[in-house]
Amino acid sequence: MTFQTLLIEDRDAVRLITLNRPDKLNALNQTTIGELHQAFDQAAETASVRVVVLTGAGPKAFVAGADISEMSGLSPVQARDFSRHGQRLMVKIEQLGKPVIAMINGFALGGGMELAMACHLRIASETAKLGQPEVGLGLIPGFGGTQRLLRLAGRGPALELCLLGQPIDATRAAQLNLLTRVVAPDQLETETMKIAESLANAAPLALRGVLDAVIVGGEAALETGLEFESQAFAVAFSTEDMKEGTGAFLQRRKPVFSGR
Repeated sequence: MTFQTLLIEDRDAVRLITLNRPDKLNALNQTTIGELHQAFDQAAETASVRVVVLTGAGPKAFVAGADISEMSGLSPVQARDFSRHGQRLMVKIEQLGKPVIAMINGFALGGGMELAMACHLRIASETAKLGQPEVGLGLIPGFGGTQRLLRLAGRGPALELCLLGQPIDATRAAQLNLLTRVVAPDQLETETMKIAESLANAAPLALRGVLDAVIVGGEAALETGLEFESQAFAVAFSTEDMKEGTGAFLQRRKPVFSGR
């Protein structure tokens, strides 16, 4: 499928999705959000894709936010629908069942930060800036920013970022557990792809079990989450990958996982 606002590239089992509106700092409009829905549906349905890397085109921005020129004319009902459309995308990414890595090459503001937080891992350039500046527009985050910030960084940092609306640098973001790793700008793609390739060689069903246990089970009470983990652990014993992984360990060789 050809997209207007996205570039899609497969590097073996890693799918690279690039938001391609550099003249708009990759701002999210209705078209882009709709195409991201389609792109992640395709990634979920394509068995050969084991990992997704999401990034923005150009040297300045991952995603600098929602498209203000489009958003400013919305009615309250349209704004609610726009918010829900974006939130459904974030949930889709979060619950994809395959690892999704945000490769943050610049500004990740507003909807861009919300998009990054929906990804499972976030690798950022030292020059990246992250923030929820909506309050400066008389708005609040609408794509899940208040809730994911709360869960990732805690109440204090969530309030700091959403109330003050001031971007923070990558070092501060890492201190708040918002980033997995911070690297030099010229090493961003190399380090991100190294992690992606490592995940692509891992057991896909085991990765999915981890994602489900942390993301779904983590929203439940501890006893429920522990039971969810036990059930996922038991299911893993029915897979060919479990037999391959344990057999390879005992035979002192490298496992080759099939995703079955």
